[in-house]
Amino acid sequence: MSVIERRLPAEWEPQSGVLLTWPHDDGDFAPHLAQVEPVFVDIARAVARFESLWIVCRDAAHRERVMRRLAEARVPANRLRLPLAPSNDCWARDHGPITVLEAGHPRLVDFRFNGWGGKYESALDDRITVQLHAAGAFGAVALEREDLVLEGGAIDSDGCGTLLTTRRCLLSRTRNPGLDRARIEARLADRLGVRRVLWLGHGALAGDDTDGHVDTLARFCDPRTIAYQACDDPDDEHHAELAGMARELAALRDAHGEPYRLIPLPLPRPVRDEAGHRRPAGYANFLVINGAVLVPVYGDPADAIALERLGEAFPGRETVAVKCTPLLHQNGSLHCVTMQLPAGVGG
Repeated sequence: MSVIERRLPAEWEPQSGVLLTWPHDDGDFAPHLAQVEPVFVDIARAVARFESLWIVCRDAAHRERVMRRLAEARVPANRLRLPLAPSNDCWARDHGPITVLEAGHPRLVDFRFNGWGGKYESALDDRITVQLHAAGAFGAVALEREDLVLEGGAIDSDGCGTLLTTRRCLLSRTRNPGLDRARIEARLADRLGVRRVLWLGHGALAGDDTDGHVDTLARFCDPRTIAYQACDDPDDEHHAELAGMARELAALRDAHGEPYRLIPLPLPRPVRDEAGHRRPAGYANFLVINGAVLVPVYGDPADAIALERLGEAFPGRETVAVKCTPLLHQNGSLHCVTMQLPAGVGG
């Protein structure tokens, strides 16, 4: 397989739509479903203004419930596809397909998903992409299975062959034991057409259970710009790690040997659960879609700053705030529950 023929598109490239896996009362969000479902409705309503939605429902009864919720919110039905597949949970970023372009045509790669290194039950989620493909949900786009464990939230692409990731996640022994950095890079080159991998050794948010997914920390905004989660408070528990990451990012060079333009994102005030544990609230978990960038917000003064900075990073796109605090009950946010499907997927 030639890496020249493959390319992992950037998130800002044209899309067919966004994949969601709707939460249900057998998932980890069950105790908070009344607070979490409205967030999914808001995401669906925001996305549907610009493109289509694939919403995975666990069975026919669940689909009827979802359809009612979306109809009540006046989400246009012609933007919706609601395929069926049993699911453990709702983190589509990590169990959904990763789409590459091969000779300009989309191709789905279904990496293994093992519940973030075996932390959670994941057998149903690991089969979702295969089931959707078999049911024709993605049209005539080809699908290939890959036995490498890889979550979509663990990588970020500039669309030009460079991948941004973290050592703590991709080199975790609970994901791909026996594979060192060189072998993982070779697999990424083979399957995704990656020519350069930028590895971050610092960066972590309290409450994160993904071992440092890069989509909570640092994201490409264009091939020469990276927005990253910063922390200006030396008394904050995040300060040392995020300052270390900022130094690493400043030392990185783009494919032309130039330093990246870096956009620091503010850190919201601590969001804690009932037991006082801090949740991983941040703004790097934004979603880019056709014509817009959706930004998670938490009812914090820093929301406005994050919206302004990301709006400047994506000129020509509408900046849309999505209230995401309820998603933090399970340690995720906006980008974590979505997966973009590039143009050409679904017919």
